[in-house]
Amino acid sequence: MCAVFDGTSLAVTMQTSLTHTPQNAFSPLKMGPLLVLWLAGCLSGTWAVDRGNFKTCDQSAFCKRQRALKPGQSPYRALLETLELTNTKLTLQLINDNNKVRLLLELYRLQGNMTRVKINELKPLKPRFEVPDVLINDPPTEPLSLLSRDENGVVLSLGADSQRLIVSAKPFRLDIMEGREVLLSLNSRGLLAFEHLRIRKDTKVDPEGTENKEETEAANEPTEGEEEKAKEDEKVEDGMWEETFKSHTDSKPNGPSSISLDFSLPGVENVYGIPEHADSLKLKATDGGDPYRLFNLDVFQYEVFNPMALYGAIPVMLSHSAQRTMGIFWLNAAETWVDISSNTAGKTVFGQMLDYVQGSSETPQTDVRWISESGIIDVFIMLGPTPTDVFSQYASLTGTQAFPPLSALAYHQCRWNYNDQEDVAAVDQGFDDHDIPYDFIWLDIEHTDGKRYFTWDPHKFPQPKDMLQGLLDKRRKMVTIVDPHIKVDSSYKIHNEIRSKGFYVKSKDGGDYEGWCWPGNSGYPDFTNPEMRAWWASMFAYDQYEGSMENMYTWNDMNEPSVFNGPEVTMHKDALHGNWENRDLHNLYGLYVQRATAEGLIERSGGVERPFVLARAFFAGSQRYGAVWTGDNAAEWEHLKISIPMCLSLSLVGVSFCGADVGGFFKSPSTELLVRWYQTGAYQPFFRAHAHLDTPRREPWLFGPENTALIREAVRQRYALLPYWYQLFYHAHHSGQPVMRPLWVEYPQDTATFSMDDQFLLGRDLLVHPVTEEGARGVTAYLPGKGEVWFDVHTFQKHNGAQNLYIPVTISSIPVFQRGGSIIPRKARVRRSSSCMEHDPYTLFVALSPKRFAQGELYIDDGHTFNFDKQKQFIHRRFSFANNALSSRNLAPGSQFTTFSWVEKIVILGASKPSKATLKTHDGKESQLEFEFDASMSVLTLRKPGVNAGLDWTVVLQ
Repeated sequence: MCAVFDGTSLAVTMQTSLTHTPQNAFSPLKMGPLLVLWLAGCLSGTWAVDRGNFKTCDQSAFCKRQRALKPGQSPYRALLETLELTNTKLTLQLINDNNKVRLLLELYRLQGNMTRVKINELKPLKPRFEVPDVLINDPPTEPLSLLSRDENGVVLSLGADSQRLIVSAKPFRLDIMEGREVLLSLNSRGLLAFEHLRIRKDTKVDPEGTENKEETEAANEPTEGEEEKAKEDEKVEDGMWEETFKSHTDSKPNGPSSISLDFSLPGVENVYGIPEHADSLKLKATDGGDPYRLFNLDVFQYEVFNPMALYGAIPVMLSHSAQRTMGIFWLNAAETWVDISSNTAGKTVFGQMLDYVQGSSETPQTDVRWISESGIIDVFIMLGPTPTDVFSQYASLTGTQAFPPLSALAYHQCRWNYNDQEDVAAVDQGFDDHDIPYDFIWLDIEHTDGKRYFTWDPHKFPQPKDMLQGLLDKRRKMVTIVDPHIKVDSSYKIHNEIRSKGFYVKSKDGGDYEGWCWPGNSGYPDFTNPEMRAWWASMFAYDQYEGSMENMYTWNDMNEPSVFNGPEVTMHKDALHGNWENRDLHNLYGLYVQRATAEGLIERSGGVERPFVLARAFFAGSQRYGAVWTGDNAAEWEHLKISIPMCLSLSLVGVSFCGADVGGFFKSPSTELLVRWYQTGAYQPFFRAHAHLDTPRREPWLFGPENTALIREAVRQRYALLPYWYQLFYHAHHSGQPVMRPLWVEYPQDTATFSMDDQFLLGRDLLVHPVTEEGARGVTAYLPGKGEVWFDVHTFQKHNGAQNLYIPVTISSIPVFQRGGSIIPRKARVRRSSSCMEHDPYTLFVALSPKRFAQGELYIDDGHTFNFDKQKQFIHRRFSFANNALSSRNLAPGSQFTTFSWVEKIVILGASKPSKATLKTHDGKESQLEFEFDASMSVLTLRKPGVNAGLDWTVVLQ
């Protein structure tokens, strides 16, 4: 849902009004005049981001200070005489020769080919924030061994493959090497900068934590050799102790505290990740422009191809070359900027060719600099060497994607807002009348009693359980919105309990922090407090959340958090979460909201049922708690296109459950754009249509029979593929491998794939190239893999790999290809919801490789509980085709589960005609199968094997 304008921009909204607002959508008389104006801006047709509401690096004092530092002038030196080496880590002091401030360096060799580097002040004036609750455990270490040491530095062994870590003393620098190759360097450009905490010299106020004036004076008295430090502390630059942006002043009671560190990646031209940005998959050099910003913000209709911060922030970057994949995880939850430079950036194709012809010896290199406002340096270097290794390494740190209920992978219907129970029933029936399946219908903020979450509007939704039961009777579900801003209202139970327990975020002056959001004046629960999270979770119990049932799930919007009258439409940085400022942990807030909600849905079922929670703001580790989406997009072709790299970027850093609002949230799509968006969304992990309340209704049957049929077909394709989607999410949960993948993940040496972001892989075996150009009559898809083949899933046409294939398209076309050598299960009997298809049979699509070999899997469980994990109640089968025989065998002998589903058809692509097909079942029985062979397409169809999907069997072709 949209953010609105900063208080200083209210004049902009005067041109708009609430005249287009549906009756009863808002109650302006109950709101302050400022909020009415903000809402007018949000609801009007003036839909575009106001860049002036959001900072650039030059407007962010710490970013500007850090960026002003010049490379090659590092003041930091390693004091080798302080080195200590234990079984678990190396510690070493660093000194800034300009101000004599000492830092403590800690180096860890972690299991799984990772290195951890921590840098903090040796003796900080007060503790600096270290991010909690993101790592799933304390990462296990392996011993470091000292190989050599002299006055210039030390060399340490990192174990296998001749990996070494070299610590250079002056200037301080770290290099990780493998053999004679430098994999990565830290501070090679000399941009390590650590603003130490200090006492403000231009005030007589005693600093926090100092008991009396005598102690203050003693603490301030420079010791021998620290005169330089005292002089630096007396320097006051703009924005160090107070900073104003528009009408908002940040008090900065702790003064300057920012940190920075540079990384050099020799041999690397391609870096990815650090979502969320509406930009290309391959990150661009930031020379001459703003760095990429990581700071969770509610951005009103964001622009595409822009490094501006958006709703979520995951400080993880992957580097990739034909030789190696690595990752950098910068564990810091404060506002962060990331600068990228490359010695090949900006070179034309001609220039690159000229380098090649002339034999240029310049090695490609990418340099990355991380800048954060506060906290410490805590960085994990994931050394790969393969993409799969990096995914596993990151998953070992922050966990894997939550395994969603099967129904959550189906289609979701949403808008702001379905008006009342009758509207919900009519939309539900409309899907049945038009034979379009769906699983979830969603209710936005208007379903509540005056924007009081955990309640229902007594006039529009007087009998919520009757409504939910009606959906349950059709095996469908509902999602209701529960936002983390609470209406300040003494008659509202939720507000009263949070206030009485002291669970609200506090202002800098110690009172409850309040700001404007949808309910008007709102408080913001402090989700960083585990007691608050436990209380919040308890509110989802069926006896607390009146009207809720087991088929109702939750949507956390606005959890950046969004504060309409706050700086940059978010919380003031000097707001307090216990002892810490929002400045220190801002990007964590959204994760904590989603976590508390997910835990509430689990607890309400006694720990039995898997939750489904969608959240807009996120951080590293959010994948453990549910799904995310790309926020308030627009009904524009560019927004359709950008949804692909945005979700790919998230997939690379652990968040597989990603999608975009189908059709665009703002504005009204043309029928062509809407159809193309359904066709794209059907092949993205989270598949939900959503729309702004000021847009015309756009249920799938409102655009004429032809377009209804096109949308129906796209949705049905999604449902038929649900067995494959579910299997991919099982693997994402089990091993951290992404569901939606850039091509280079599976073809890491194919340089043609490194910049592609208009097509993608689902798992290893499906390649999708959506049509995202208006009026397109054809697309060119790249089919990777020299010596491989790909089959069009619609026509079964075979194509060779390692080629650009031009595909003529019509409005009905969704170019999708199955990799030769794979076996994909589908369910052809599409019903009104995924739950209605639970016991339906499978069709196996076997796509043979040139060597006439294929493999695939099938995963089955109950689709909604944790029994797959706690009681090993699941089926996991391996399908293999080799030597003219297709077999099914058990991959999980220790598991226990039964299914009523069976295999009703087998379609073999790239086959030869057999003389007979013999089925051999687990009990030794044999029977002959009917088959058909299409010689023109080399497609063999085996009919009615009739074998249970959970048992062993073999089909032999002769």
